[in-house]
Amino acid sequence: MGIEKLIRKELQSFGGYAAAASPETLADKIGIAAPDIIKIDANENVYGASPRVQRALAKFNQFHIYPDDGQESLRKMLADFTGVDMKHIVAGSGSNQLIDLLVRLLVGPGDEVINATPTFGIYSFSTRLAGGKLVEIPRREDFSLDLPAMTAAVNKKTKLIFLANPNNPTGNLSAEKEIITLLETGVPVVVDEAYYEFSRMTVLPLMKTYENLMLLRTFSKWAGLAGLRVGYGLFPPSIADFILRIKIPYNVNVAAPVAVAASIKDRDYLMRSVELMIEERARLFSGLRKIKWLQPYPSQANFILCRVRKIAAPQLHQKLQDKGILVRYYNQAPIQDCIRFSVGKPEHTDALLKALREIGG
Repeated sequence: MGIEKLIRKELQSFGGYAAAASPETLADKIGIAAPDIIKIDANENVYGASPRVQRALAKFNQFHIYPDDGQESLRKMLADFTGVDMKHIVAGSGSNQLIDLLVRLLVGPGDEVINATPTFGIYSFSTRLAGGKLVEIPRREDFSLDLPAMTAAVNKKTKLIFLANPNNPTGNLSAEKEIITLLETGVPVVVDEAYYEFSRMTVLPLMKTYENLMLLRTFSKWAGLAGLRVGYGLFPPSIADFILRIKIPYNVNVAAPVAVAASIKDRDYLMRSVELMIEERARLFSGLRKIKWLQPYPSQANFILCRVRKIAAPQLHQKLQDKGILVRYYNQAPIQDCIRFSVGKPEHTDALLKALREIGG
């Protein structure tokens, strides 16, 4: 071994995070032009950002100046948007950066993080990267929380509990009373509401009662700003202050506040896009149920997880990719026989269902 022998031992087998592939990288491999590829693998808003965002960015002429490191204008904007005082708010380059910062702030080697699996992979990614111990509590067969097991796992070493709500990739919601049960343990509970605009359920009011509750949200999904990477968190003021101290300087680029401002001004337009995706989610679910060898799970997000019965899930993933349809496959139990479909436009649903029928014979 050469210089790699200096890498931390616990990271030498670190697998990283499996991000979605871009159409550009696959176009040559599958012989389909990138614009013709149907990308329903990353839960993006297929209707895109507000036209106001494009106009605002076209007029912006301060790209040569560093961003406001304290995020003053952005945090004030988010305070008005959420109704929460800005002292609670920190923005990040995507909400996954805030997940990483929270773990860095609270978790050290030997500390424990409780995670209800299967769920968003960044929780385990950041915990392992920080040298923390991941305590994975499998969800029940219907993907609901095993609350007795989660609360029993809490001990003096527990520093965080992560909960995606709705959960990614399963799409189901945890009830407010279940979240209260976790909050009653006294451990910091991070509720990731990345798909809040699709589920319409939030536990934000509980922040007035529970000082150990932290919320994460994003403009990637509902507002179509995934490429600009802008998320935000609602934290106890002391935690927000520490996150602002430990974050990398200028962590939110100058384009993000411009896009956020335009998105908020055009919220009605964007929420109509959300409504279209919710309607299409129902149509996609209905179509998938008619394919006998598939078992779709009800979802409150902008995607549907589907168990594959007739052929192997990785084989289905490849066959769809060969047809120019990108979907998400997971290779770990208990969803190694599942595929996740993001909700697209009606024509995307039609193409997907047609391809599935052709593949299934």
